[in-house]
Amino acid sequence: MTSTASLKTLAKMIDHSLLHPTLTDEAIVKGCELARKYDVATACVKPYSIEAARSILAGSDVGVCAVVAFPHGNSTVPIKVKEAEEAVLRGATEIDVVVNIGKVLSGDWDYISQEIRAVNEAVVRHRAIVKVIFENDFLEDMQIVRLCEICSLHAVAYVKTSTGYGFVKQTNGMYSYAGATDNHLRLMRDHCPPAIGVKAAGGIRTLDDLLRVRQIGVSRIGATATETILEEARSRGFR
Repeated sequence: MTSTASLKTLAKMIDHSLLHPTLTDEAIVKGCELARKYDVATACVKPYSIEAARSILAGSDVGVCAVVAFPHGNSTVPIKVKEAEEAVLRGATEIDVVVNIGKVLSGDWDYISQEIRAVNEAVVRHRAIVKVIFENDFLEDMQIVRLCEICSLHAVAYVKTSTGYGFVKQTNGMYSYAGATDNHLRLMRDHCPPAIGVKAAGGIRTLDDLLRVRQIGVSRIGATATETILEEARSRGFR
């Protein structure tokens, strides 16, 4: 697979994900240092890590992304708004918020629209941006399309496929998730205007994965394999 993208362009597609519940303070520090080293778009952290991330990334071109209502999206609208506002006041430049998945599955689109509008308005008021996480593994195509329409109506910055933790129970009793599938990424890209970015999260682990979704129209990914992806890019001649 060929690409005319520069190494910097590829790095600036990446939100380096530091969201696993078992991450220690030391691991978060190392992860933020890695994000700074590779000059990615953001380090994506849990809210309590915002100050640490901001300190490590100070003076760099790497932003701080914080998650809200993560990973299940079950908080009330006022709590989501409050959490988002607190995150940006603490130094987050981007907010990844999980929609109320049960309300999506219930078809309560008025609730979803009000929720997305309220969080987006609160964050934009503080000069930060919102990415709305759908958790596509739980959804049908028509629900993904409707979410795209609502996000387009409220002019959010990005729509995002997954948290990486939306595990679906299979017939054998085991839990798994597909994450960012090409079909869902195309669906999201086709049903959002060009001004709204698409973020792929879940399963983007190699340079070829990144290049493939970039061709679909993805402009941001969430990844834990940042170092692997960008070192592979360097070894393959990206400069």
